[in-house]
Amino acid sequence: MLEQIEFTKSIREKTNNFVPEVGIILGTGLGGLVKEITVEHVLPYESIPNFPVSTVEGHSGKLIFGVLGGKNVVAMQGRFHFYEGYNMQQVTFPVRVMKALGVKTLCVSNAAGGMNPAFEVGEIMIITDHINLFQPIL
Repeated sequence: MLEQIEFTKSIREKTNNFVPEVGIILGTGLGGLVKEITVEHVLPYESIPNFPVSTVEGHSGKLIFGVLGGKNVVAMQGRFHFYEGYNMQQVTFPVRVMKALGVKTLCVSNAAGGMNPAFEVGEIMIITDHINLFQPIL
């Protein structure tokens, strides 16, 4: 896996050595946040060696490099999932790439359901825990 991350050198060349400090994985419904980023570079996933490609409709499949709120960011516009047939190393590979590029803070968004009837559709919330269905139950 470390050998695969070495290709970040080519990403740095394509982005004029842009160093993001914040990584953002945009999930369903938050792809429009890209409109708020002052975009400096766009790399389609297909142009990045070893990078998985999303098969989910509506996930455009681009790494967006730019500035948001005064911070250098890299945003994944579209992501890939374990249920698409990728293994966990492939699904988590972009996070390792972001770290290798300089990311110190990672923000991940997704469309998650809630059981509280007081929640409104589209509300932003911070999830502090989850049920890990990948662990065997003993």
